[in-house]
Amino acid sequence: MTTADPNFSESAEREARRARLFTRINKADAWFQVLGLAWITPILRAAAGDNPRAQLKEIWRLLAVPVIAILAFLLLWGTLAPKVQTSLGAIPGPSEVWTEAVNLHEDAQAKAAKEQQHYDRVEARNQRFIDRGQPEKVKDIPYTGSPSYYAQIWTSIKTVFFGFLIASAVAIPLGILAGLSATANAAINPLVQIFKPVSPLAWLPIVTMVVSAVYATNDGLFSKSFLVSAITVTLCSLWPTLINTALGVASIDKDLVSVSKVLKMNTWTKITKLVLPSALPLIFTGLRLSLGVGWMVLIAAEMLAQNPGLGKFVWDEFQNGSSQSLAKIIVAVLTIGIIGFLLDRVMFALQSLFTFSNNR
Repeated sequence: MTTADPNFSESAEREARRARLFTRINKADAWFQVLGLAWITPILRAAAGDNPRAQLKEIWRLLAVPVIAILAFLLLWGTLAPKVQTSLGAIPGPSEVWTEAVNLHEDAQAKAAKEQQHYDRVEARNQRFIDRGQPEKVKDIPYTGSPSYYAQIWTSIKTVFFGFLIASAVAIPLGILAGLSATANAAINPLVQIFKPVSPLAWLPIVTMVVSAVYATNDGLFSKSFLVSAITVTLCSLWPTLINTALGVASIDKDLVSVSKVLKMNTWTKITKLVLPSALPLIFTGLRLSLGVGWMVLIAAEMLAQNPGLGKFVWDEFQNGSSQSLAKIIVAVLTIGIIGFLLDRVMFALQSLFTFSNNR
């Protein structure tokens, strides 16, 4: 009877643990890719002992190069900005912009505290009337102070998603119809070609007049300004989704179409079991493009129509003309860019959950 070599058993156990570790790293890598944090994977692999030299090359490409590029941009910005004089003074450098970002954060906290104090006073007032047996004097008094920077960011995000969801609800069915039927495609295509290039600045006056005529009250579920901005986003952002959906449906493998005919699938089953799963990668590509277009359109619409949101914040600071206005505008520009990136990451995360596409 032979006894097992303890050194061999320990080695096998180490290899098994290492294999499990690499499996977990590979699974996490998919989410790192979605979140734009792909540089974490080679760091973890290098720490686990997986060819450190090769992983250092990946760390250099994925982390060091972008960091160096950002630092070079900041250095160039800080060097050249003071040399450019505008009507609002010299263009602020990174340090001045950071200072204004901190000021906006502190101002938002102060406004939030002030708003909470207002509602506490209203609640105390109403409670006194209830205690006196005068419930008819109880009122819900809204806060009328100016919105904080964070409140304007949230307003813009809500608006763009509302308009984007309406656009998707219209574009996806029309795209499926155009992809399945050559006749429907012939009818829809001219309208797409005519309206796709139209600027949001052209749509905005029309939308404003229609909403003002149809939505007579401003006390409904949505304010007029919100609807104007959201519908403008809808009209400008539905085209990428419509076009990509039609293309995805039309490019379905002909063998699959033949199988659906053999199985005598009805239209609904064909769409849900065959068309959508096959076309999802292109549909999500269209959705990502539409959300990006919608975000750009929204900022322009808010600036032109003076509707609440980041666009109005930029325009108000431009009109304000104070020494800090230009720095605040740059803070808003950076905020708009960062939010646009995060919106794209959100859509890519959804795409990764529902499709097997590796397209980024």
